[in-house]
Amino acid sequence: MNEIKEVRRRLGKVDRNLVALALSIIPGAGHLYKHHYAAGLGILIGGNLLVVFASVLLSLATAGLSLVLIPLLYWPGVAASAYYLPDWHGKHHWLHPWR
Repeated sequence: MNEIKEVRRRLGKVDRNLVALALSIIPGAGHLYKHHYAAGLGILIGGNLLVVFASVLLSLATAGLSLVLIPLLYWPGVAASAYYLPDWHGKHHWLHPWR
């Protein structure tokens, strides 16, 4: 029983900013983790499709350079955004009716 308490204590001290940064390997997942649902779904669906479309379209003019350059600029930007967003975990009362 003490082992379970120890695991819960250690998990309670996880830096949620770093977890959001790591989850941003999939752009938008870090925003969803920090409970920014509209931004997370917008990035996950719309933003990623827009980046793919723009990269492919611009690859015709840049001899394929945009296939590498645009995602290399987009992913760190989204990850930094997820890192610096305020954490809304527990702020949505309609998601936590037992409180």
